[in-house]
Amino acid sequence: MRVILASGSPRRSEILRELGFDFEIHKPEVDETKLEGESPENLCLRLSRLKAETVAKDFANELVIAADTIVVINCEILGKPKDKSDAFRMLSELQGREHEVMTALTICKSGKIISCVEHSFVKFRSLTEREILAYISTGESDDKAGAYAVQGKGAFLIEQVRGDFYNVVGLPIFRLGKILGEFGYDFSSCVTGGNF
Repeated sequence: MRVILASGSPRRSEILRELGFDFEIHKPEVDETKLEGESPENLCLRLSRLKAETVAKDFANELVIAADTIVVINCEILGKPKDKSDAFRMLSELQGREHEVMTALTICKSGKIISCVEHSFVKFRSLTEREILAYISTGESDDKAGAYAVQGKGAFLIEQVRGDFYNVVGLPIFRLGKILGEFGYDFSSCVTGGNF
């Protein structure tokens, strides 16, 4: 079975490779503008489904996996920083506090579509201005929602993660396994060296 990852995220690709998936990457071109009055959860769910459906048009009989991850604090969505100043603003807001990370996951094949949203909570330790600037200087914050990578040097910023760690990275593995089960697949073929 062909698996299509509808995402350009290197983090999602890395997770799938570590799990033993054989897959192709097809990054969808979609408008990610938030609709007026749209909640953070509905936004990431809509974008996840839109990405999956956009790619599935070209791969109708293949298993398409798409996801969208957002960082939320005080009902504000923290996307990818526009520049280093924006990254500093975001990290200053996150430091010493807990925030929520939502990843909407959509899997589709042959017209069947299943979506869900996984929630995790990340507590940053208290940070000095020097520490924030040092982290930004690594360049790791440049293309990350919330301006940090939990699986990289950003781990030094974090005091605690509640929920699925991989959800914060961008692909909730527990939910992935559950939805694959609903499509009739399980992890046994993967962990024994086979492919899905």
